[in-house]
Amino acid sequence: MKTVIMIGALLAASALNSDDKILQYSGVTTTYQEKEIFIKRLKHPNCLKVGITPEHVFGGDLAGKDVPKECIKSFVVSLGVVQPIMIDKDIKTVGELEVLKMLQLLDFEPENYILIDARRADFYKKLTIPHSVNIAKNDLVFDADFPEEFEKNLKILNITKKKNGTYDFSHAKEAIVYCNGAWCTQSAKAIKALVKLGYPKKKLLWYRGGLQDWISMGFTTQEP
Repeated sequence: MKTVIMIGALLAASALNSDDKILQYSGVTTTYQEKEIFIKRLKHPNCLKVGITPEHVFGGDLAGKDVPKECIKSFVVSLGVVQPIMIDKDIKTVGELEVLKMLQLLDFEPENYILIDARRADFYKKLTIPHSVNIAKNDLVFDADFPEEFEKNLKILNITKKKNGTYDFSHAKEAIVYCNGAWCTQSAKAIKALVKLGYPKKKLLWYRGGLQDWISMGFTTQEP
């Protein structure tokens, strides 16, 4: 029992404080079947020059020779920075079923719910989950040179500004936020930007697997 509690505490601390970028490449050592094994994220030298573009991420074929072309879904596996399973102890990480339930709710209560694609606009325009609204992290931070985008997104999220300059989140939408995949940092950064504004954590959900997991499960996508 003590071991379980210690492991749980370690994972919670890791989700909040660890330097995941260093850990995934520096690796960890473990013992399996009485043998010591070194585990790390492998990255072939030829992958170092592969840029993070829509074509690289969501293109290519890698499957058995007898798999029909229309059944093949494959991805580059050496991109980005692997994210923890939790980004905050008060923000729930969700999967495809929760996203599907959100899509159902959006048909009836769009004023209360929102599915946020937090990726750059060029990725969003290429492919997204139906019903998604593109709100990138940078557009959740006030910029005196471009205030219109920030104010537009506040309105979309049902956030109003009080006379004293603070924000009213009493009618803020419950939001699921996602980006490219479990290796993508954009959704986590968008959530952190919302929290910094004062957005209630209980109204934020994180779809860690993002578009990559969504596609790998065979769910519908669209070009907005």
